[in-house]
Amino acid sequence: MKKITAILSTIVLSATILVGCGSGKYTDGTYTGEGQGASGAIKVEVKVEKGKILEVNLVEHNETKTLVDGVKENLVPEIIEKQSTEGVEAISGATNSSKGVIEAVNKALESASK
Repeated sequence: MKKITAILSTIVLSATILVGCGSGKYTDGTYTGEGQGASGAIKVEVKVEKGKILEVNLVEHNETKTLVDGVKENLVPEIIEKQSTEGVEAISGATNSSKGVIEAVNKALESASK
């Protein structure tokens, strides 16, 4: 019984180490996605390096500059930090712009998913 427990413990530890050393959950490259903002389509580019989101850039939009600036300064860094849009909340006062960026990033990440 002790031998089986030791073997199982070794397997679990090895699996944990391998998962922790993984290269991320996305395929490297630059991906585009489009979402609907308050004033039309929002197009983003998501750059993935070493399997992780490195950059999110808004490349086309018709949103109000101050609203987009708030999204860029607050929402985009949170997406990069969380490596996902899951749990990222819309910026107050820029809800539709935020939702458009989140939708666009999700579409880009669909292409990047392994």
